[in-house]
Amino acid sequence: MRQVEHLTEETFKQKVFNWEKNQDWKYEGDVPAIIDFWAEWCQPCRIIGPILEELQQEYGDKIQVYKVDTEAEPRLAAMFGIRNIPTLLFIPVDGMPQMAVGALPKEVLKQAIKEVLGVEDPAQVNN
Repeated sequence: MRQVEHLTEETFKQKVFNWEKNQDWKYEGDVPAIIDFWAEWCQPCRIIGPILEELQQEYGDKIQVYKVDTEAEPRLAAMFGIRNIPTLLFIPVDGMPQMAVGALPKEVLKQAIKEVLGVEDPAQVNN
């Protein structure tokens, strides 16, 4: 079972996008991902964090949730032009990532997982 994983600049290059190797966007992962750009002091980040943990558990191996602490990794935040947090980056296996800003409700996140990442809600599939 996949777990929410915190990324550093180095692990980001291995698992998401290696900008030193590729000029154009090329996702390095094998399942769609969500990256949560957050900071410890950010109240909305503390609200959305547990929701993303729940989604990782519910979707299991179908998606990967990553977290990037914008305080610890300012270069990563700057590279994606992160100005407000939380900012979520939805990364399909093929295609360009899409960004959403703010502590979105769980249902909105599930909709984005379905529409952007192309992953059905496991609770709906099993019924």
